[in-house]
Amino acid sequence: MTDQARADAVYAALLERQGEQWVQPRIERTRRVLELLDDPQRTYRVVHVTGTNGKTSTSRMIESLVRAHGLRTGLFTSPHLERFTERIMIDGEPIADAAVAEAWEEIEPFVALVDAELSAAGDAPLTFFELLTVLAFVAFADAPVDVAVIEVGMGGTWDSTNTADGDVAVIGPVALDHADRLGETVAEIAAVKAGIIKPGAAVVSAAQAPEAAAAIRARAAEVSATVGFAGDDFALTAHSLAVGGQQVSVRGRAGEYPELYLPLYGSHQADNAALAVAAVEALIGAADQPLHAEVVADGLGAVTSPGRLQLLGVAPTVLVDSAHNPHGARALATALRESFDFDEWGIVLGVLGDKDADGIVSELAPVAAHVFATAPDSERASEPTRVADLAEERGLAVTEHGDLVEAAEAAREWAASAERRAIVIAGSVILAGEAIALAAAEDWKSGWQE
Repeated sequence: MTDQARADAVYAALLERQGEQWVQPRIERTRRVLELLDDPQRTYRVVHVTGTNGKTSTSRMIESLVRAHGLRTGLFTSPHLERFTERIMIDGEPIADAAVAEAWEEIEPFVALVDAELSAAGDAPLTFFELLTVLAFVAFADAPVDVAVIEVGMGGTWDSTNTADGDVAVIGPVALDHADRLGETVAEIAAVKAGIIKPGAAVVSAAQAPEAAAAIRARAAEVSATVGFAGDDFALTAHSLAVGGQQVSVRGRAGEYPELYLPLYGSHQADNAALAVAAVEALIGAADQPLHAEVVADGLGAVTSPGRLQLLGVAPTVLVDSAHNPHGARALATALRESFDFDEWGIVLGVLGDKDADGIVSELAPVAAHVFATAPDSERASEPTRVADLAEERGLAVTEHGDLVEAAEAAREWAASAERRAIVIAGSVILAGEAIALAAAEDWKSGWQE
């Protein structure tokens, strides 16, 4: 059996379990497996990243900055866009198939044991995300890595990733999302996310609503952690458009880092960069020793964030963005206005059923000239008709399309039929992954072909 076949067999075994949308506050189950494996997550330093939006981009920036310092890195993010090995990165590359198979061979003998314990207690077996987290932690120990940058799956306190003790806890902007699981107010959600703050850790947070900031400060005080907030303790001091991205200047907690090139679009990504720099200052310099400016420049200059305002096609321009909640859609709309020079945007929009489709459409409506309503390839997808109805309620021009292939063809034809039109595909990480694969298969960078 090839290494790829072995790795794919591991993924197939994981998919037989409860999916990652099945969430229970039961972190002790993941902890039990890790204990049997002699706690691999304690063999490297950890930067733990949570927040409602921007977690993946911020995590990727932190990883790139740490790697620029000559340290071996692990990066755990979710979900993936095309292949599951993207979720577990080692030194900036998706984990090797052989490493996946070898890590699973270490874990597998203990899975049946813990499943049996759970069954005896009347509990459900280990889930997809619980075991994927264990797989990542074992793979990082086997590599071995110096630093693991770990993105929370959902929330914080009881997320499987919280079995790792973060030296640095990073909290991105907190907004309402997953309210059925995390809480009905921003304060409640922030309290769950602040659960990643461990005793004596360093905390860096984006600017927050007062009630979210209070929850973060309360948790930090409870466990004697230090905390710094964007705007007060560090800041993005300037950002401007540049070819292929933007130029940013950051005031860190320990140093000034002017005129850094960031190859990503959007003011939200500039804010994420400031958060990432502050996090790495806390990790490497204990927040009181400045980082070397050239190393910071190298680290940010090498950042990629697939599926986040990523260019997929030219003539017409086609972008893809994973915006899947109102906060992310608002950031996308702002970026389209600020970073690009087009008169009309066509939006290919597909949303999952458990997301706030109405809020997403509301945020995108001011920049949308035409909505191409479709659905991600998922059992959880909202019907295109629902998305179309929401867009029509706001007076937008709308067409319905059964899948992304149909929607993208119609959108590209629309954009190619007039000057200064462009397309963005948004609303779901699953849809973004489909778009990336489709653009490559159809070679959208060669331009529109009748």
